[in-house]
Amino acid sequence: MDTNTLGKYSTFYAVGLSYKKADAEMRGKFSLDENAKINLLNQAREEGIESLLVTSTCNRTEIYGFAQHPFQLIKLLCENSQGTVEDFQKVAYVHKNKEALNHLFRVGTGLDSQILGDFEIISQIKQGFVESKNMGLTNSYLERIVNAVIQASKKVKNETEISSGATSVSFASVQYIMNNVPDIGNKNILLFGTGKIGRNTCENLVKHTKNEHIVLINRTKEKAEQIAGKFNLIVKDYADLQLEIQKADVLVVATGAQKPTVDAEILKLKKPLLILDLSIPKNVNEDVKINKEVTLVHLDDLSQVTDETIEKRKEHIPAAEQIIEELITEFLNWSKTRRFAPTIHSLKEKLSTIKQSELNYQRKKLDNFNEEQAEIISNRIIQKITTHFANHLKDDNTMVDESIEWIEKVFQLNN
Repeated sequence: MDTNTLGKYSTFYAVGLSYKKADAEMRGKFSLDENAKINLLNQAREEGIESLLVTSTCNRTEIYGFAQHPFQLIKLLCENSQGTVEDFQKVAYVHKNKEALNHLFRVGTGLDSQILGDFEIISQIKQGFVESKNMGLTNSYLERIVNAVIQASKKVKNETEISSGATSVSFASVQYIMNNVPDIGNKNILLFGTGKIGRNTCENLVKHTKNEHIVLINRTKEKAEQIAGKFNLIVKDYADLQLEIQKADVLVVATGAQKPTVDAEILKLKKPLLILDLSIPKNVNEDVKINKEVTLVHLDDLSQVTDETIEKRKEHIPAAEQIIEELITEFLNWSKTRRFAPTIHSLKEKLSTIKQSELNYQRKKLDNFNEEQAEIISNRIIQKITTHFANHLKDDNTMVDESIEWIEKVFQLNN
């Protein structure tokens, strides 16, 4: 298949890193907060990159975009994060054209998630696209790709059982808490931070533990109050954090900060405490383990939860991959047609000019010239010729750029 159908002068790339090869510390180096994302997009625009989108979650940081060389995108990532090119080379990946498309589709449909079938990433892809579009950094190709990925995500969700059962990182957290903390309904749970996974964990805690002792603390109290209202939680001031940690049996940290927000110094514990760190970079300092009362569990530990639900989901991978393949083929056909459509249009105009010239000549030469019949026959011949060329250009084995160049040269379409 000719996969270079995404633009004549640039190539579609996916560059980034994920939980597969990069540990939490390395993912933390490359994570991008909102300011870093905006700076990256501004820099991309200044450097002449016409279209890209950026995603940065606890499990991955990726750039999808059109460039002449992947290093243009790698440079953007490294210059706007704490990661270096050397780090990138150790743990990252670069995918090109169809491989890049396939990667984006697998990410968007939950096949590449840390917990198979976790669909939370699709909203990040949508958000990344909206941010790029607002800054004028999306072309029609990227828009079409993202729409196709959203379509694939819906089809995989609706037509397969790959997301059956409530399993996601946030649900895995709750499962872990319920399996390891006896009588959880009567224990004190403290949620520190309102990051997305934290919010989802909070919702799952309310739903599955029937616990009425869940306290929420956030640096910005207004945000905490908005979420608390939705789930009927108790909100405390940030100044009360140390006191509330002493009362807690379970502490869930989802602060989304670039540096640890909880360390050994603020723990003055009188009883055992289970801490779940659901943040990338890690928001709980490893030094909390010095305290014998602490059990610290990180996001990456939770993702190893494999139960019957996950095993059942694996059976549906081939069906999901079939949906992806169909939508990628559909996109590539659209892309190819879009590239050669102007050439076919120019060819049709050129043949029409030749036709008109010949009809004018025959009109003068023949007394009984049948204008209507000549028009019908010549138009049908033009249609058949252009259809032949279009079919040639649609063929998977055709080198589209070379063929376009050849047609333009033979018929002098640029003259």
